[in-house]
Amino acid sequence: MSPVLAGVLQMLALMAALALAHLPLGTHLARVYSSSRHLRTERWIYRGIGADPDVQMRWPAYLRGVLAFSLAGVLFLYLLQRLQGVLPGSPAFASIDPDQAFNTAASFVTNTNWQSYYGEQAMGHVVQTAGLAVQNFVSAAVGMAVAVALVRGFTRARTGELGNFWADLVRGVIRVLLPLSVIAAIVLVACGALQNFAGIHEVGQFPNGHGTGGTQQWGGGAVASQEAIKELGTNGGGYFNANSAHPFENPTPFSNLFQIFLILLIPVALTRTFGLMAGSVRQGYAILAAMATLWVGFVALMMWTEFAHHGPAPELAGASMEGKEVRFGIGGSSLFAVSTTLTSTGAVNSFHSSYTGLGGGITLLGMMLGEIAPGGVGSGLYGMLVMAVIAVFIAGLMVGRTPEYLGRKIGTREIKLAACYILVTPALVLTFTAAALALPTPVHSMTNSGAHGFSEILYAYTSASNNNGSAFAGLNADTQWFNTTLGLAMLLGRFLPMVFVLALAGSLAGQQPVPATAGTLRTGKPLFTGLLVGAILIVTGLTYFPALALGPLAEGLTA
Repeated sequence: MSPVLAGVLQMLALMAALALAHLPLGTHLARVYSSSRHLRTERWIYRGIGADPDVQMRWPAYLRGVLAFSLAGVLFLYLLQRLQGVLPGSPAFASIDPDQAFNTAASFVTNTNWQSYYGEQAMGHVVQTAGLAVQNFVSAAVGMAVAVALVRGFTRARTGELGNFWADLVRGVIRVLLPLSVIAAIVLVACGALQNFAGIHEVGQFPNGHGTGGTQQWGGGAVASQEAIKELGTNGGGYFNANSAHPFENPTPFSNLFQIFLILLIPVALTRTFGLMAGSVRQGYAILAAMATLWVGFVALMMWTEFAHHGPAPELAGASMEGKEVRFGIGGSSLFAVSTTLTSTGAVNSFHSSYTGLGGGITLLGMMLGEIAPGGVGSGLYGMLVMAVIAVFIAGLMVGRTPEYLGRKIGTREIKLAACYILVTPALVLTFTAAALALPTPVHSMTNSGAHGFSEILYAYTSASNNNGSAFAGLNADTQWFNTTLGLAMLLGRFLPMVFVLALAGSLAGQQPVPATAGTLRTGKPLFTGLLVGAILIVTGLTYFPALALGPLAEGLTA
């Protein structure tokens, strides 16, 4: 079978699996977040944290809950890393330096999972399980809670109430992420992923280039369970430095396809949840169609750029497979690269820096879209709904009508909040990138010069600000400058947009719905899907084209 055909068949199999899971999981999520019943386990948790799950919150209270919980997570994870050297169960691991501990705490709490350390060498079992794995669950649940709060903003009238953050958080973990992760971990163990609490041990004899044998240090760990939630929660942090290219994390081509399925599963299902809660499944299908159009287009472009260099000469030189695992090939690597950068996952099964110039640009552009196709767990849906508000506003300008979406008027306040949302991330990316290039010290971390070196730094801040977490490779990010500035970019890139999303939700929930008329744009139709895709591409292109022209476009066009 040709590599191209194998890649296409993998894409079709993935789409079929997602289509089968879309309806039952989307319906389950709608029931979870609409139910008034609390499970016994959930009631114990509410008593433990002193929360009343039945109290309805307006957007400022909901936001305070998000920020307070996340701040506590940053402090706890920071202290856990700083005390690692004296923790039981981690005798071979030293405490983490302050700047790296801050970076990692900000990274995992913001659902970014950027790693400037070697996972198997730096983090012991206690930090991996009690710290990083826990944040993989709760950071994903926070994103889902904010998305559901925005959906409620479109469905409630003259109340301003968005639900209860603590109830949404706990339900997301207990009823959604935990059971799905258990199933996914069992599948990954069956595929050969590692799952134990073994310590570091030496293996080998391995040739060391001098004709003599050498040894390597390998560590064990609860890898399969961490892998399950890292993909399912669109987190992305790897137990090992090689991430999902490591055979202990991703052993076979089937496990590779299964991990991509996990990455896309909840973001795709949330579109049905949105449609059900909004009272019109067509609205959910319109959003899903926009996401799918972008995802399929990016996959096709990535495969074209990588397979275009696949021929006798490049194959002999190893050019087309540079940085890719032979277990997965170009098709499996391209699918993974597009899916991880169009969501806020950041897991990688190949090195994006080794892709062609245009291929690396596609991974960059996927993050620059806002990671909304289908996006991260929760963040993809609320990002796409903000872009839908922008799209209906543009449509309203075209015909001279006050724009409406789902029966809510999009007035001055709403469009200002939406505009602030889409401006936050570009401002962070471009400002930090410019500062890193202008100052004398940060550029010493670049291992490449010219357009590719520029892309390394642009990619790092794009990944951090969009809470993706993948790296272009080649950049030494374990410095005080990068640990600090990337940590700040992650925190601001996560929580400033949430402020505008929840404020928008509160504004919409306080409105009186307006009836649809003959002049109302039908947002459940293919026309709106096309308008939405066009608005996303135009806004992103106008914002980032100069930066892309200096990096991946310059490299790709001169190759």
